Amino acid sequence: MKILMVCLGNICRSPLAEGILKNKTQNLDVFVDSAGTSSYHVGNLPDSRSIEIANKNGIDLTYQRARQFSEKDFDDFDKIYAMDTNNYSNIISLGRNQSDRDKVDVILNELTPKSYDSVPDPYYGAGDGFQIVYNMLDNACDAIVGKL
Repeated sequence: MKILMVCLGNICRSPLAEGILKNKTQNLDVFVDSAGTSSYHVGNLPDSRSIEIANKNGIDLTYQRARQFSEKDFDDFDKIYAMDTNNYSNIISLGRNQSDRDKVDVILNELTPKSYDSVPDPYYGAGDGFQIVYNMLDNACDAIVGKL
């Protein structure tokens, strides 16, 4: 199973989701990666606050580099999780056919099906925004692992 996590810039939410799911699937035949729908941060490390909150939970994100989502990802991945509805719509719009679009879902739908709830972007936030995002993604990744 190959799973792709996608947010806007691939420096906050999707790197956390990638790291969390990789950590939870170490003993399973699962490949996890992440990407962004924009090219704002291509080649950059995850945001230092994502790295910090991941480290506090025993997860290393420093090997990751931001990349932009591409149509080829539909060929390379079995499941594509968007962090919010805007990114979901952007990914769906790139789908070449129904098979591509069927691979895409909003990650929090794993917790509450068809809710299309969004993981908030903590980039401009303050305080415990990254911890809140981490907790949301940790719960969603538990649900994903439960279905593997």
